[in-house]
Amino acid sequence: MATQLLVLPGETIGSNILPFSSNPSVPLKLGPGLRHIPPSIITPTVAGSLCTDQKKNAIWVESNTGRYIPQTNDIVLATVHHSSTDLYHCSITPHTIFAQLPQLAFEGATKKTRPQLSSGSLIYARVSSASKHLDPELVCYNLATGKSDGMGELKGGMVFDVSIGMARRLLMNKQKEEGGIVLLEEIAEKIPFEVAVGRNGKVWVKSGGVKETLLVGRALQQTDLEGFGLEEQGKLARRMLKEL
Repeated sequence: MATQLLVLPGETIGSNILPFSSNPSVPLKLGPGLRHIPPSIITPTVAGSLCTDQKKNAIWVESNTGRYIPQTNDIVLATVHHSSTDLYHCSITPHTIFAQLPQLAFEGATKKTRPQLSSGSLIYARVSSASKHLDPELVCYNLATGKSDGMGELKGGMVFDVSIGMARRLLMNKQKEEGGIVLLEEIAEKIPFEVAVGRNGKVWVKSGGVKETLLVGRALQQTDLEGFGLEEQGKLARRMLKEL
């Protein structure tokens, strides 16, 4: 379970706050919102909650404000803006540089079988490379296995905006225990739906009809905006399902 502490940009993270791993071979993992200044200083770059996870030996800053900054291995929802000879140029967030998605960066893709994406196509992808000096690069397959693992073009459904912090909570392996999210579980007991969450604050939802899709997306947005806890999420889900 992750623990949290409020931090501000420029502060120094003391060694007593850093997670301690029982396995010395596991390196400390710095996540979003932190910067390492050699040799041993770690400082926040944004204001928010400093989160540590002892099991993963990881530390990061959870912030609901500010724009998304691509990080290697992040999974994102992106929109194809245009294409060139070998690349799709994709928008991850408004008013920022495009990310590059090679046209063969899909499971089993060849020049003959690669997907034909057009402007406006929505894709679920992983950031394979991110740097201050280069455009982000995306892939739609697992770099370790070559399998798609659900990545690729998303058809139908709707996209909803949530905060960066909410997106991270939704992507946690144990939504209830680690992220404090029970909403989707409550709704899924009554209506079936599909969800794809991007670390860039985008959530794709697809259900049997427009009303059901809107219910899921709006429930997520309200939970995010109001900061609902587990009990309040349950009440919201039951109320919205009753009104459906």
